[in-house]
Amino acid sequence: MDPAQRKRHAQLDELQRDPYPLYARARDIAGLTYVPALDAWLVSRDADIREVLLRPQDFSSAQALRPDVLPAPAALAVLGAGFAARPTVVSTDGAAHRRHRAPLNSGLSAARIAALTPYITRQADTLAGAFADTVAKEGHADFMAHYARRLPGTVIGRLLGLDPADVPAAVHGSYSAERLLFRPLPEDEQIAAAQEVLALQHLLDRYARDRRTRPRDDLVSALVGALAPDAGLGPGPRELTEDQRCELVSNLQNLLIAGHLTTTALIGTTVLHLMRHREQWELLRERPELIPAAVEEAARFDTAVQGFRRTTTRPVTLAGTELPAGATVFVAYGSANRDPARHLEPDTFDITRPRPYPRHLAFGHGPHGCPGSQLARVQLRATLTAFTRLLPGLRPADGAQIRMRPTLIHRSPEELPLTC
Repeated sequence: MDPAQRKRHAQLDELQRDPYPLYARARDIAGLTYVPALDAWLVSRDADIREVLLRPQDFSSAQALRPDVLPAPAALAVLGAGFAARPTVVSTDGAAHRRHRAPLNSGLSAARIAALTPYITRQADTLAGAFADTVAKEGHADFMAHYARRLPGTVIGRLLGLDPADVPAAVHGSYSAERLLFRPLPEDEQIAAAQEVLALQHLLDRYARDRRTRPRDDLVSALVGALAPDAGLGPGPRELTEDQRCELVSNLQNLLIAGHLTTTALIGTTVLHLMRHREQWELLRERPELIPAAVEEAARFDTAVQGFRRTTTRPVTLAGTELPAGATVFVAYGSANRDPARHLEPDTFDITRPRPYPRHLAFGHGPHGCPGSQLARVQLRATLTAFTRLLPGLRPADGAQIRMRPTLIHRSPEELPLTC
């Protein structure tokens, strides 16, 4: 790695661990701010972000998940032996976006989430009970490892229709994909991560091909039916083509990552800030009816998905800044949620904010608003209900030093040691 790359990676690491000072400076400056570490123009104000999100014809999502770090050739060679990347619901606009989103809207409908809620509640109670047992035995436990990374993986596995025995490997492969594309790693770790991503792709492909012949009431079947409709005239279903398999693997991988990494991050940051604001944790114990408000405040205050990129399709002017066609902007949801032009005392964490609560952007806005937002909310509500009931004395372990994961995609603590 040359000195320029090392400098950029160091700047990116600092920004990702705490982006809020940069956001505040950018909001106070007229126009947009160019951020070299992101290689993008930062869109930091709530009103400007909403404008971008409602103009997909001018601000394309095609490069929404452009990697922060380009993997080494050896890692790319490993990935090249797998399934070629195809556009997904995150990286498409217009008719293509609607095609990818339709099965998600159906599979994540209010009725389906309501039907799944008892299962989520049981899983939250079981995992919280196991967490309490670990704390009783060892004196403390890492909330991220023992709970926050487990509940969302279990839930998205259930929705997709994965065998529970395959869920740990699917979760692990998802984290490997994030690390490979968004963190600078030594080449040997890149190769290992690429091999784990390849294993995940083959796992998802196996499910897609199985559901072609044996469809079930799950999201894998819904995606297969929507993205690869069977037009065969014979007595049985036609096999998936290579292109269909690539598209299905890309979309299943995206759904898997979005379905649990984001929710894991939200659960982790919510509990972190409740631990840091002890009086609000105690208030939540006494008044569980505040749990829905706590979910919204946590999502606003420290947004799990800090933002996505957009690319201009033509010359445009945004916030007084002239941008050429092909310019990259970083649409910072996390900054919008701290914008004093929309939120009163935005840098204060307060679960008792007066109603009506201003609508935040933690789950996006416009055509790309998160289709799984209600699923995330249900899991977080179940988590807070279980932990306030089973571990009312929960607090940070003595001497715990909390570091945030260096990412703007799934912002959360690396570890969160807790005790009672």
